Amino acid sequence: MQLTTFTAVLEKENDMYVALCPELDVASQGKTVEEATANLKEAVELFLESADPAEVKQRLHGDVFVTHFEVARG
Repeated sequence: MQLTTFTAVLEKENDMYVALCPELDVASQGKTVEEATANLKEAVELFLESADPAEVKQRLHGDVFVTHFEVARG
């Protein structure tokens, strides 16, 4: 079995956490960061198991970079 590392970007929305895998544009959610991450992992695994290889290739983004930046406002 081949292991692949993906990115998880999490955002709190009200009382839930939304988790996004930007490489595949797959998302999930959970009540905690840990639950949202576990649900995202399951969603990605299910997508990779069931999706047509052409769809995986089409949706798969290469390197994803997450960073912070500042802007002046007000």
